[in-house]
Amino acid sequence: MKDIYERSLEGDITREDALKLVDANPFELFNVADRLRKEIVGDEVTFVANKAIDITDHCMIECEFCSFRDHTGYEMTVDEIVESVGHSQTIGATEICLFGGVMPHMTVDYYCDIISAIKNQYDICLHALSPVEIYQTAKSSDMTTFEALKALKKAGMDTMTGASAEILVDSVREKICPKKVSTQEWVDIVKEAHNLGIPTTSTIMYGSVETWEDRVDHLMILRDIQRETHGFTELVPMTFLGLNNKLGQETLGASGMDDLKVHAISRIIMGSDMPNIQVSWVKLGIRTSQIALCCGANDLGGTMMEDKISVAAGASYGEYMPREKMVEVIEAIGRVPVERTTTYERV
Repeated sequence: MKDIYERSLEGDITREDALKLVDANPFELFNVADRLRKEIVGDEVTFVANKAIDITDHCMIECEFCSFRDHTGYEMTVDEIVESVGHSQTIGATEICLFGGVMPHMTVDYYCDIISAIKNQYDICLHALSPVEIYQTAKSSDMTTFEALKALKKAGMDTMTGASAEILVDSVREKICPKKVSTQEWVDIVKEAHNLGIPTTSTIMYGSVETWEDRVDHLMILRDIQRETHGFTELVPMTFLGLNNKLGQETLGASGMDDLKVHAISRIIMGSDMPNIQVSWVKLGIRTSQIALCCGANDLGGTMMEDKISVAAGASYGEYMPREKMVEVIEAIGRVPVERTTTYERV
């Protein structure tokens, strides 16, 4: 494992190395990942004050793992969205996560109108949409995805989410999200965003029907993109939640040990290429998130007012963690809390 530590810092971890780590002594694995975290980013644990706004739960994509589609049946108006952004200011939010279901009428003009309305009233970072939404809105607008991204950036979209990645292996995607973009389409759209100066997050949804080989292949794709564009701000591993969806009838999801191993192996694969590894406290819970922060991760994510999507899928850890609670959770494991912006600048 000493060799793994050095090779991770040098950026030399191979697919074969990563697969061997799956069967390594987990506590040695966690120790190496935590040492790498300390070397690369230090003892600070970052977080962002944000709010999630899910525009609608209507969606034509029909993913097998989705519990949100037509959960209650709603679509917000522009005025309601702007009002919700205003509500975020009561907690001093610096970021709005804007996404939701995908429908044919959600064209580039539709999103530009929403984004412009928000930006006309509030000086706040819009972390919006995902590659699948870009693909569908461009198609509905008879535009290329590059043209759609360019228009959305001009309207005021600051960063793009790395959602809709799930597992970037087409054989897995055919089983869990056959109507979503392909692996190559996801990669192409992310690269277009980066080339336009739109930073994005990156994600992996693990614990459904994929193998460890699939997970490692996914992480290697993300590392290759990062080395080419340097456009990812972070990696967000997201454990699959199976309540109220078809896929949940086939799998129990990842074990707690696998949750920790995904974060640790992600740190080792990414090394210095992707310094920020986030834990999703909404999906993992506070205690498991604290452990993950000692297994390679360094970011606690956002305060996440109104994360309706995770709650619909069975997340029972709450939708909102106030800034003060974030600080308590981080200090409880002997680390230094630091509030950040979407692009990891200090607040």
